[in-house]
Amino acid sequence: MKHSLIEIKDTVKFNKYGIEGVMALSRATPIDSGATAKSWTYKIEKDDDTVYIRFYNSNMADKIPVAILLQYGHGTRNGGYVQGIDYINPTLKPIFERMANEAWKEVIKG
Repeated sequence: MKHSLIEIKDTVKFNKYGIEGVMALSRATPIDSGATAKSWTYKIEKDDDTVYIRFYNSNMADKIPVAILLQYGHGTRNGGYVQGIDYINPTLKPIFERMANEAWKEVIKG
């Protein structure tokens, strides 16, 4: 029973960072139509002793997430190339740092 309470407590903390990440990614996403910025979601996944926050973007172009095309760049139909913009990593870095600091405080608190 104690293990379940820890999992629920941790999930609540992860939800906080998931929501914060979605909001930050929405603000940081380059805007044309705004569809990509509005399409961010997150999911908390667990496996054994590890918990993950995964961020997803559902706006697609030819079955490819537009967020990935913006991040890494892409070729165009007429043979050109659109340079990517690294907006995902700098946006999530401070959130992950706060999350790590909070986790570390829990560890040393014992």
